[in-house]
Amino acid sequence: MDRKRIVVAMSGGVDSSVAASLLKEQGHEVIGVTMNLFSLPKEICREDNLKSCCGFKATEDAHRVAMALGISHYVADFREYFEKKVIANFLEEYSRGRTPNPCIRCNQHIKYKVLMDKAKKLKADYIATGHHARVDYDADTGRYLLKKGKDKEKDQSYFLYPLTQTELSQTLMPIGDLTKKEVREIARKLGLPVAMKPESQEICFVPQNRYAQFLESRMPEALRSGLIVDLNNRVLGEHRGIIHFTIGQRKGLGIAASHPLYVLDIDAEKDTIIVGANDQLYKKRLLASQINLISLQKLTEPIVVRAKIRYKHEEAKALVTPLGSEDVQVEFEKPQRAITPGQAVVFYDGEVVMGGGIIDRVLA
Repeated sequence: MDRKRIVVAMSGGVDSSVAASLLKEQGHEVIGVTMNLFSLPKEICREDNLKSCCGFKATEDAHRVAMALGISHYVADFREYFEKKVIANFLEEYSRGRTPNPCIRCNQHIKYKVLMDKAKKLKADYIATGHHARVDYDADTGRYLLKKGKDKEKDQSYFLYPLTQTELSQTLMPIGDLTKKEVREIARKLGLPVAMKPESQEICFVPQNRYAQFLESRMPEALRSGLIVDLNNRVLGEHRGIIHFTIGQRKGLGIAASHPLYVLDIDAEKDTIIVGANDQLYKKRLLASQINLISLQKLTEPIVVRAKIRYKHEEAKALVTPLGSEDVQVEFEKPQRAITPGQAVVFYDGEVVMGGGIIDRVLA
């Protein structure tokens, strides 16, 4: 590739830092941009063990890396967009008894839309991220492909399924062919100050994974009490808000039983939690909407795929049947545990991400 101007999304972590260093090493003009998405309290942001890519410390770390690499560095204030597109959706989904994935929403609406607009204003040719995934081009079909990262334990392709052909054509993922160990080794050799920085594992706007506390602070009106019942509608107990529950949950039910009970379903209209035995969590079929296809232009007939119903879920063989332009039915060969509305179902063909969508409803 000839010398290009590339905007790198620098989170202050080791992956995006090495992505920037590799592109500079290749001779490109690299501009680091750190996205200010959410304002965490200062005392939290400066904690050394904060496993979030958000806040003052992340910006400082990104700036230190940019200084070490000798590249320009900007901070872009995207808080308003993030509030409207990510947090508002997060709150709405939980109020409906669903469990969203805000990282997917952030990639879709912020990193690959708002950031791309910012890059255009900087007259950049590409944006680059530190994702463990790969972008390729299939000359036979004329389509850009999204592929799994080399490090299968760190692969992040699941979070990127909403990317469009236009976005993929303007995106670079420089560390996709590296393992995490190799990334850290490169950072160590370059003397980057974030070489051994812990990975960001939390949702950036929910420190210490205190979902309920965040939800309560943002929508106290959702804290309506209700009943906990079994599949026979027998009342087993009460709860103080459906926002405290997700499908498959066992802890925190507050009821005594002769055998373990798990959340099977959430009825938001009746503020009711339905519980049952572990084997009742296994289902074969689901309906999904907001489908985005990557390797295929259109889905006109049923296809066999390997599908994931959550990030750490093991892929399973399934039949995907189109129901409309953006809706599908997914039927697994074997029942899957705790299929959860609001989460994403992503389709794979080997290393290639075929597409995915949002789980709307679980069928028998």
